Amino acid sequence: MTISTEQHPREAAVVDAAPKQLLIGGKWRDAEGDRSFEVDDPSTGRALCSVADASPREGLAALAAAADAQPQWAKHPPRERGEILRRAFELIMQRHEDLALLMTLEMGKPLTESRAEVTYAAEFFRWFSEEAVRIGGDYAVAPNGSGRFLVMRQPVGPALLITPWNFPMAMGTRKIGPAIAAGCTTVIKPAHQTPLSMLALAEILIEAGLPDGVLNVVTSRSAGKLMEPMIRDGRARKLSFTGSTAVGRKLIEQSADQVLKVSLELGGNAPFIVFDDADLDAAVDGAMLAKMRNIGEACTAANRFYVHADVAEEFSRRLAERMSGLRVGRGVTDEIQVGPLIDDAQLGKVTELVADAVRLGADVVTGGAGRDGEGYFYQPTVLTNVPLEARMGREEIFGPVAPITTFTDEQAVIAQANDTEYGLVSYLYTRDLQRGLRVSEALESGMVGLNQGIVSNPAAPFGGVKHSGLGREGGKFGIDEFLETKYVAVGGL
Repeated sequence: MTISTEQHPREAAVVDAAPKQLLIGGKWRDAEGDRSFEVDDPSTGRALCSVADASPREGLAALAAAADAQPQWAKHPPRERGEILRRAFELIMQRHEDLALLMTLEMGKPLTESRAEVTYAAEFFRWFSEEAVRIGGDYAVAPNGSGRFLVMRQPVGPALLITPWNFPMAMGTRKIGPAIAAGCTTVIKPAHQTPLSMLALAEILIEAGLPDGVLNVVTSRSAGKLMEPMIRDGRARKLSFTGSTAVGRKLIEQSADQVLKVSLELGGNAPFIVFDDADLDAAVDGAMLAKMRNIGEACTAANRFYVHADVAEEFSRRLAERMSGLRVGRGVTDEIQVGPLIDDAQLGKVTELVADAVRLGADVVTGGAGRDGEGYFYQPTVLTNVPLEARMGREEIFGPVAPITTFTDEQAVIAQANDTEYGLVSYLYTRDLQRGLRVSEALESGMVGLNQGIVSNPAAPFGGVKHSGLGREGGKFGIDEFLETKYVAVGGL
């Protein structure tokens, strides 16, 4: 551990308290040969600690543990499955502050955002604790009257879960919650940049009474080498992944061997449309949420701003004023509003995308550069007159940069918004209800924020269309991804 216990005793205590081993079959254990990798603090670039680096053999051991536990867990009373999730929800809320600080240290987001994520993450457990007892079926008379149709919902079986670094706890609970509620055992692989939040969550689930083998956690620096043997192994029946579209395509190919049930939440390229009749105060507030949540490192982040020419100058001025006033720094204190990007590679990508737009004629209204010193910081940035051919119009920025392009025609801006392979979320601001519904229907995305800058909610279905993924997470739809439908034909009646 490189955290100074004299200068930062609470930080050191929180990191020390998090498990660092693999969880396989209910037992914490070191990786073979004591293999490990470092977890860095992106605000300093220095190591926080080391965690176990699992081998493919240990991944298969975790899958074996999940497969062994599956038959008994599938029979576990739904009410008790729900009660385990409810107890875990309460434990998360009791440890809210420590979990938030741990997340800030490994991911970089400010404490205020980490606190919000911990609450958001916990809500998935509360929601699915209630859904566990609402798994229904059907019973019907055959059309010719000679038999009956009995339809039942059953757990799909052992599930492989892969989570990203940007929401290290919420993306876990959004997958683990419905899996547990449905009666599926799991093996989860958190991102190597942010494994500590997931390890802490696993410890909470054990304390809440989750039986051995139902949740297995394998951490690894090399996700591909670890996961591919499990995906191609016949004991796994489900794969749920959140991450890039490029990786998602590879996982679909690998999943074809065993015809796994697959759900994927992949990349985004969200348009944010401001019409000339929009409430500009509300639009700027929404833009700040849609752009700056999680330092812009979110698949739902507004990536392309299309602002009507009649209000573009005023909108840009107000947004730049708000962005330039944000306090940037190490997010462990309440006054910081913008933390670092996750690593040097992401900082480099954001820098390249801004340079590309400026080279093509975009104007920098505020920001437009990194920050001297340690850590992976980039200034909150507003660009205007961004040409449509700029790279950031096609690629996820994943950083605190708002590129603004003007428009005048409704149909033209809809076409521009849809001119992408992605289709996760879109945002639009207008006072005209008919226009709002008309444009919402025309936008090619799985979610739409109509006059609001955040769409994520544990009680609502989350997911995209086109290259943004398959399936839905959250809401009453989220548990369906972990259930199979069985039809029994009943004769002799």
